[in-house]
Amino acid sequence: MARPNKRTTLREVAEATGLSTAAVSYALRGKHVSKETEERVRKAAAELGYEADPIARALASGRTSTVGVLAGDLQDLWQQQLMAAIGRELLAGDRYALILDAGGDPERELALAKQLRDQRVDGLLVSPVDPSAEGWAKIAEAVPVVSIGDALSQARTAGEVLFDNRAGIDAVLDYLRGLGHRRVTVLTPTGPSTPDRPADVYVREAADRLGIEVQVVPCAQELGEATGVARRVLTNSPAGRRRSGPAALAPPTAVFCFSDSIAYGVYAAAAEAELAVGRDVSVVGFDDHPVSRVLTPPLTTVDWGLTEIAKEAARLAVAAIEGRRVRRKRILCAPRLSERGSALRAPGGV
Repeated sequence: MARPNKRTTLREVAEATGLSTAAVSYALRGKHVSKETEERVRKAAAELGYEADPIARALASGRTSTVGVLAGDLQDLWQQQLMAAIGRELLAGDRYALILDAGGDPERELALAKQLRDQRVDGLLVSPVDPSAEGWAKIAEAVPVVSIGDALSQARTAGEVLFDNRAGIDAVLDYLRGLGHRRVTVLTPTGPSTPDRPADVYVREAADRLGIEVQVVPCAQELGEATGVARRVLTNSPAGRRRSGPAALAPPTAVFCFSDSIAYGVYAAAAEAELAVGRDVSVVGFDDHPVSRVLTPPLTTVDWGLTEIAKEAARLAVAAIEGRRVRRKRILCAPRLSERGSALRAPGGV
């Protein structure tokens, strides 16, 4: 039976170059040696087939070059896009994203966060399902945590890239009211176990301020489930409804979806009911996924600047891992409403 090829060691590279193992290690990392020495060591390492042992490197440095990235729910297409962008940003700095999916379950989210901590990831980026959970405090004590979207109210994080949800919700509801809409249903991925997420609270506040009727309805982000909820909403079925305001006597004239993935379910349900989006019911999304631009009609939605979110989140995480101080640990992302064809003046609206 053939013996496996023996891994070339750092000592062998050192012997081939006449340098110490420490000097070779520095040269391979591009630190504390001349350019000439670095090139000589890299050439010898390539000829000998040397590859750094990741386990030995982790033991020596106390780092694994792995960053945990915990998604709230990867059934949301925008979150898929965000996690991929974060992974690319980390990889550009020779760090590797270990992406896990909480599936919208706050208990699963904390369990996965603890697992990532126990696997000694260098840092943790999280788009939280339950930002107010007490369990985040201990996790943030053990590993640098950067939150995306909502702040972790019970934890001292290494950084935050937050959405200005209040401004986004105000912009959408002001816009719909200006089009004459007075009955609006809000479809939110928030479940019964996390009833007071900031965005849901802001909806109720904005509805009271604007004097419009708002129904807040929990809705999964998977297309089939979102379509089922939207089907009931468009026919004004009470199943699954959570009220926030006076009871509506008729279906809503507008549906505001807290993710574009949910809005796609509204499009599907409207087509089943032979309703025209934009004419018979207005629909607005909340994250500007690329698919939203090619729908018929294109979806009016809110753009949060995904590329910049990924870049800032990765930057804060890497700075915390390396122990570098940063000027701003809290980044607030401003919303930009992209008006398209899915939201028009309400029938009879003024």
